[in-house]
Amino acid sequence: MVPMIQQIRVATLSLLIFFAVGFTVTAKEAQPSAADPVLEERVMKLSRELRCLVCQNETLADSRADLAEDLRTQIREQMKAGKSDKEIINYLTTRYGKFILYNPPVDPTTYLLWFGPFVLLLAGLLLLFRYVKRRSGLITESPLSVEERRQAEALLASESGKETA
Repeated sequence: MVPMIQQIRVATLSLLIFFAVGFTVTAKEAQPSAADPVLEERVMKLSRELRCLVCQNETLADSRADLAEDLRTQIREQMKAGKSDKEIINYLTTRYGKFILYNPPVDPTTYLLWFGPFVLLLAGLLLLFRYVKRRSGLITESPLSVEERRQAEALLASESGKETA
């Protein structure tokens, strides 16, 4: 019984060491915080307006990809050089295209992006309206003939007779 407990302890200790070593190897070095908190706030504000080119559904501020960290460093350096936010955005869009903008501007190249869903919704509603209108035109109400009424009453009477039996 004692050797079994020792085997469990050794296995548990081995797993703990394995996971501890694994986590220390994959841990990243912490980025040094800027000496100027105002500059760092400005970097993060501008980074929230730009898209990570690796993650694509995250802003540069939210992304932890290496490229996002490099871009934030470039932004920080350009801000230290005295460039305005607009100049930095112009530099990045010239280099990477409008895709880097997290909220792209409304211009002729992005009309489909901005207005496409509304056009599709309106087209779908129009098609649905036409289908329902055409379908309702095919339905005609005509009263039952005397013979059809008699057959329906006979069916109902036979059904109610089955339920009571």
